[in-house]
Amino acid sequence: MAENEGRKKRSGAVALSYKQESNRAPKVVATGQGLIADKIIDVARRAGVPIQQDPGLLEILLKLELGREIPIELYHAVAEVLAYVRRVSK
Repeated sequence: MAENEGRKKRSGAVALSYKQESNRAPKVVATGQGLIADKIIDVARRAGVPIQQDPGLLEILLKLELGREIPIELYHAVAEVLAYVRRVSK
């Protein structure tokens, strides 16, 4: 984390869920900044969910509504994240 005037700079976080048998595309299931982002990240780590850092993608995903499937324009970027998650999960 970067420091900002002696304080910890807060992060942002987005959690995606994708079930191939029931979803056409990954869905946004949690978003947050600051303390909420810290909680999302903590829950993911405790559950063994790999975390990918991509500030550009994060900025876009934070603008999406909760429960919404990602738009087609983000398929490629999110597919790269899912491929990373699959690799580190094995």
